Amino acid sequence: MNKLYEKMQTLWQRCFNPVGLKSFEESQIKEDAYDTKSRGVQSVPLKQIVGSVGRYTDFDDQFRLRQHATSDRLERMKELMQGGVPLPPVKLYQIKDDYYVLDGNHRVAAAKVLEYQDIEAQIIEFLPSKTTLENILYREKQEFIEQTGLQQAIELTEVGQYPHLLEQIQSHQHFLEQNQPQAVTLEHAAADWYDTIYQPLVTLIQKGRLLKSFPQRTLADLYTYMSSHQWQKQQARTYSNDIDQLIPNDMEEFRKNMAEKPAFEYPEMQREIIFFVLMTVTAKREFQIIEKLFALKEVQEIHSVHGNVDVIVKVVLSRDLLTSDAANISDFVSNHIRQVPGVISTQTLIPGLSKIKEH
Repeated sequence: MNKLYEKMQTLWQRCFNPVGLKSFEESQIKEDAYDTKSRGVQSVPLKQIVGSVGRYTDFDDQFRLRQHATSDRLERMKELMQGGVPLPPVKLYQIKDDYYVLDGNHRVAAAKVLEYQDIEAQIIEFLPSKTTLENILYREKQEFIEQTGLQQAIELTEVGQYPHLLEQIQSHQHFLEQNQPQAVTLEHAAADWYDTIYQPLVTLIQKGRLLKSFPQRTLADLYTYMSSHQWQKQQARTYSNDIDQLIPNDMEEFRKNMAEKPAFEYPEMQREIIFFVLMTVTAKREFQIIEKLFALKEVQEIHSVHGNVDVIVKVVLSRDLLTSDAANISDFVSNHIRQVPGVISTQTLIPGLSKIKEH
């Protein structure tokens, strides 16, 4: 009778309170995750604890107790935590970035009520075995973390890129060993690489707002793309050679240069492009065209002239160092000048050597 009651109660919860914790068993089946690996004791963000192994029907998706569950134990856990009483780590199962409580549901619930950010946990990871792009990337990331000890988020979206980062760390390890009497562990080299090479270049990428041009990519993607072409592949690239002035072809030289600057003095990964557009326009629309173009912030000067052309426009663009002058100029002329009604033809002039007198 008790088992029948429990089944009916579970069914009732699922039908009338559908938003609840994730079931570990259901996620395990979905991900085909049966091989395990101990991850030891770690601090886990509470927002990543999304389910339970056996008691997912007792809590809602915020780990609040449902009406049918007793709250005495939860209140006791809150009192202990508020009193600073040390408690043993909770036990969690992990599938990718999600965690499920094996032991310690009330401790997790109390920690969420008290607005803790994380909790100490002993973790057993269940590794997904389905061959999907997401799973392949996840396994590559986990292997990278195991080898380097880096727990910081380095999220790549393309398969096969983590080895490029590992190669950089190993190269940096050899460099550090040349300047120290004792051996340098890969973990130590990885931590130093992250602080003195990875983070400075990522900061440059952020200051340059490069992600706006690559909305489907991450900061780590752009770091890997740029750094591997500068320091490892040494092959022709499609973006501008101006980047060589900012990022030397030697990784350790870049590290040295950036170590001499505080972060707020890091240079911008931007440059200006000045060019002129010679336009032939419909006579009756010349005034309207001039007014419309002059309203564009990139247009610095505009002149109506007599001769083979009708209008000359001076444009100043700002571009990042991953795209070419030609691409930026073509995009601006096509989308902002040629689309103006009354523009018949355009010719673009890019200055070579320039001299400008001060007023």
